[in-house]
Parts: sequence; structure tokens; C-alpha cells
Amino acid sequence: MTLPFYNYFTHGKIGENVYVSSSWPGLHISAHERHIKAQIPHSASALSSAVYGGGMLELNRVFNIYVDKHYRCDDPPRDIAQALREWQEQADQCAGLLTAVRLEHTSIQEFTSSEFGLLCCTTAGVSNAARAGSERTVFDIHGQTQNRAPYIPGTINIMLWFNGRMTSGAMVNAVQTAVEAKAAALADAGIADSENGLPATGTTTDAIVLAVRQNGDDIQPLHTYAGTATALGAVIGRLVYDTVTESLQAGLQWKERVGRQ
Repeated sequence: MTLPFYNYFTHGKIGENVYVSSSWPGLHISAHERHIKAQIPHSASALSSAVYGGGMLELNRVFNIYVDKHYRCDDPPRDIAQALREWQEQADQCAGLLTAVRLEHTSIQEFTSSEFGLLCCTTAGVSNAARAGSERTVFDIHGQTQNRAPYIPGTINIMLWFNGRMTSGAMVNAVQTAVEAKAAALADAGIADSENGLPATGTTTDAIVLAVRQNGDDIQPLHTYAGTATALGAVIGRLVYDTVTESLQAGLQWKERVGRQ
């Protein structure tokens, strides 16, 4: 198991709330009561679908924030901004994600070689699992639908921290590969769309953040591709697949334990 914050959240072991990366010197991931915070000493180039800090940006922190199942997603950016103020965090150069997954089920795995390093940090919940390309309930631009309340959290959040150099095209390719690996993990776990029962490819609220160090002084090669036929893509796929699988399994085991009580 690579759930580094499990003992912190379940047994109150304060000394086990910080994970120090071996693949990206200076990257620390810390666990707090309501969130997981990943931080680097200097900003990196990022591509993100995060509800707060999405798009192309320079960032030095990513927050994965816990909300309960009854959270109403009326204005997530506002709620994340308020949380950052409460924690006395700067509002810029960061991305914010929301999750209803118990934070002790955060899975982290790393890979290091002479050409690059990669860390993947994932929380995975599938209460609103969905299959892309199938007919199902959809929401308008305001997150509303005629028949249901605003969508609720139950999501797969993935952080990828790449210690190396990558073109913009390769960054998009890396996200593509990560999403393919996520879909494969759900297929192998037998996760189905919550509405139509078809094999799920994700959830309705998945998010991903890819941060790339892009140190121009490095002797590391410039990666122009990150598909499944590349060494980089193979690592991305493996780490995403493994962390999604592990986080999902931890959640299922927790539900079984609670159900027996």
C-alpha cells in the first residue's frame, strides 16, 4: 500500500502528515484536516482542468480539498478562494480541486530515471461514475438540469508532477495518456456508469493537474511526445493506473468495514 497519510487521518499520527518526493527535489505533499497540499519551492508550468486555477498557468501549489457528499457545487471557485483565505494561502499561482473521497485514501507513487522523474497523487471516488459517449443526464453551463439538483462531488482527482522538460504538445499528450490509464483502471475494476450500467470511463467531475519543472538549464532531454509508445507515456500510464486502482480499493474496503459495523 502507498497511502502515506492513512495513519495520520485514521490514527492521529501527526508525524506522518508529510510526504517528501524522491523524484522532484523540494516537492512536499502535506495532509491537513480538510485538504492535501502539494508544494514546490519555485513555480512550474502547468496544464490543469481544475475548477480553480484551470488552464495553462505557472503554479507552485495544488490543493485537493475535501467536501462531504452533500456539498452543493453552486460556486466552487468562490468556496476554494474562501478556504485559501482561511488557511492564509496566496490565491494566485495555485490550483484547487474538490473531492468527496476520504483523504486517507490518497495514493502516491513515483518513478525516477536519469531522464526524468514523475510523481502521481490521486484520490478516486466513483459514486457518480459515467461513460463518455453514452446517453445520460447532462447539465447546462450553470451545472443545472431540469430533473436533478446541481451535480455533486464523487470524483477522480489526479496530480502529475513531472521533473523534466516537455513541450506544450507533449503536455497535452501526457494528459491524454493519463485519462486513458484512468479509464483502463475503471474498466478492470468493473466500475459502471451509475445511470446506464455501461462500463465507466471516469466520473462526471474528474480533474487533472500536470505540473512540469521545465528547467532550461537541465541536461535532461526535451520530451516532445508522451503517448503510450514512449517511455514517459508508459510511466504516466502505470502510475495513474496504479494510484487510481489503489485509491478505489481503499475506499471499497472502508465501505465494507463500515457496513459490517
